Amino acid sequence: MERTGVIGGSGLYELEGFELIETKAVETPFGAPSDELVIGSLEGREVVFLPRHGRGHRYSPSTLPYRANLYALKSVGVTRVISVSAVGSMKEEITPGDFVMIDQFIDRTVGRKRTFFDEGIVAHVGFADPISEPLRQILLGAARKVEGLKVHDGGSYVCIEGPQFSTRAESHTFRSWGVSVIGMTNLPEARLAREAEIDYATMALATDYDCWHTDHDAVTVEAVIATLKKNVANAKEAIRHAILAIPAETADWPARTALTGAVMTSPDAIAPEVKQKLALLIGRVVS
Repeated sequence: MERTGVIGGSGLYELEGFELIETKAVETPFGAPSDELVIGSLEGREVVFLPRHGRGHRYSPSTLPYRANLYALKSVGVTRVISVSAVGSMKEEITPGDFVMIDQFIDRTVGRKRTFFDEGIVAHVGFADPISEPLRQILLGAARKVEGLKVHDGGSYVCIEGPQFSTRAESHTFRSWGVSVIGMTNLPEARLAREAEIDYATMALATDYDCWHTDHDAVTVEAVIATLKKNVANAKEAIRHAILAIPAETADWPARTALTGAVMTSPDAIAPEVKQKLALLIGRVVS
């Protein structure tokens, strides 16, 4: 059975009807993930939750073990990931409290490991459409079932390095690019998901207007947390609807063949230890 992964806050697994199977500590060739995996079922669907920043919010966006997180999820059979992420709004019409089902990314990170294939093996996966459209459509429909929730269909997410919020000059520059939201965590998360042949989609929760908005105070941690807490119940309801709407088998979804033709290194030039390290990822395409 294919499993659905959810990356987000530590309390998102507290869904109505969720039955805990186990919490699992996982070690990967890239170290330990952010926290133990919370594995359970929801009306017969198996789900794996991973607190992105670790319980107690121990990791900053720049120090998150992104590779370990995606590898760990892959290792327990996750084939699609719902990313739940707090973001700043870059458009007047996206008000704090709204949900945005983005379909594009702009990467402004500078210091993160963004690939599994950087030592002894080279792979170039397609990333023109970074969000899995079948999964995004399911999230969109699920969020629209939440009473009173305003949901936006599509948009670009600009991912900055952080952990500082953007300057006003940066914020206005990003707005001139036409982006919808700004955040700090979904890249390289989405890139690594694609390399792991995991379908990935973002449920972006707008918590504030970024500092471009002159009629509002500059973004603060307190304001973000306050709005995020109000959004938690809506997020849980939307996640529940989404999990129940995902087909049992998603082998025909776009990310599942991402590595086909992507590995450039000749198999006989890949060291045995590299093959062993990456066997979970490359076993389908490299013998």
